[in-house]
Amino acid sequence: RLQKEQYYSEQHSSLINKAYQTLLNPLSRGLYLLELNGVEPAQETDCDADSVFLMEIMEINEKLAEPENEAILEEIETLIKVKQEELTKEVTAAFERDDLQEAKKLLAKMKYFANLEDKLKNKKIPS
Repeated sequence: RLQKEQYYSEQHSSLINKAYQTLLNPLSRGLYLLELNGVEPAQETDCDADSVFLMEIMEINEKLAEPENEAILEEIETLIKVKQEELTKEVTAAFERDDLQEAKKLLAKMKYFANLEDKLKNKKIPS
């Protein structure tokens, strides 16, 4: 191939991979849909009004801070997975209703659970 064709192929391949990764993950897909609709993603302080939610996040963080206990880590992993699935369904429903503000709030909550999932993964990886 000509060098110009190879360059374009590489560029398009990179864009396709990025698009695939964005659409694969419910959180990044939702944030992208908000962006397409001209809605700014929520800031971390946007969830501050939901004290029940914040207490739940704090409790999970406290469990993650405890000395490593395989049973607790599995419990947290299951809880995070269930919460992410619930939030994904709720976000999907919000987008279907065209309720972008509700989707924005739910995506902010999903970010918290994504952060907890990252902390959990880091805790499970042996140092």
